Amino acid sequence: MKKHSIKYKNFFLYCGLVMLFSEIWKQYCLTFLVSNGTYIWWYFPFQLCSIPMYICLLLPWDACSKIRSILLTFLMDFGLLGGVFTFFDTSGMHYSYQPLTIHSFAWHILLIMIGIYTGFAGKSDYSWKGFGKCTCLFLSCCLIATLFNLAFHPYGKINMFYISPYYPMGQVVFRDIAGILGNNVGIALYILSIIVGAGLLHLFWRLVH
Repeated sequence: MKKHSIKYKNFFLYCGLVMLFSEIWKQYCLTFLVSNGTYIWWYFPFQLCSIPMYICLLLPWDACSKIRSILLTFLMDFGLLGGVFTFFDTSGMHYSYQPLTIHSFAWHILLIMIGIYTGFAGKSDYSWKGFGKCTCLFLSCCLIATLFNLAFHPYGKINMFYISPYYPMGQVVFRDIAGILGNNVGIALYILSIIVGAGLLHLFWRLVH
């Protein structure tokens, strides 16, 4: 049991470290190779697809089973969703510096692998109450992203979670909705669709287990 637990924790630790160091490399390349020394706030690492990095780094040190359960459920629902649906519109994954494009694709493939591993591991909360808790975590991240968007807007373009009130929705489908019903409605429906998508994945994991 202990050996399995160590192996399990090491998986998240190694994934988290790989993501952390690759993110540091990405930020360096964007700042000094792409933007000539100017930091690009648009790429500040707090998107839906960035959250799994922080979770993977936290999981090996977390002793509280309730918190651990929420974090694991988030990875198999919202983390997996972010990894999968990015490939439905890869326009934001391409950079002028080719290694960054490779990094972007590899990052999202890793998100999918982490989500699948977590879902099959049997240590998450597969109840609907568990989904509600990780949805609260997602909404908390949306709130933090909004605070970042408001606080750092004077310093440059920033659009965490793609829900900044300063920019029109750029996501496929939702930009058309925003064009008709307004940006705020587009943002609200975008957030709701993420929750629904994660809920469908949660239903899948419930059926699996």
